[in-house]
Amino acid sequence: MPPNLTGYYRFVSQKNLEDYLEALNLNVVLRKIVLLLKMDKEIEHRGERMVVKTLSTFRNYVMTFELGVEFEEDLRMVDGRKCQTIVTWEDEQLVCVQKGEVPNRGWRHWLEGDRLHLELTARDAVCKQVFRKIR
Repeated sequence: MPPNLTGYYRFVSQKNLEDYLEALNLNVVLRKIVLLLKMDKEIEHRGERMVVKTLSTFRNYVMTFELGVEFEEDLRMVDGRKCQTIVTWEDEQLVCVQKGEVPNRGWRHWLEGDRLHLELTARDAVCKQVFRKIR
């Protein structure tokens, strides 16, 4: 049985975000702004339906989906693109594959104790972020 990820998670650390943003072809100004942000995560997990919110003072992004059901994700507010997205469980990890202009794009979430780990990929770049559950 996969873990229930419901909770509010506060940003702790990240590695290689700039490489990831560069792989998405974000312009230099936007990359500098994003690098200053400390985003939080709020996840609602009810059975096969999930809502993942990425929250910051600059911009919030809300992703609502049914596990295992492919949908068109509108990422224009993130990087100006749309892609076909599917989110599934692989063992204890929530895995997202985003098919579109950027190859090897997606992410993984998993829990280790009260820490939510996020691994973002685009092209050959990998960014790792860690969040601490606060409620």
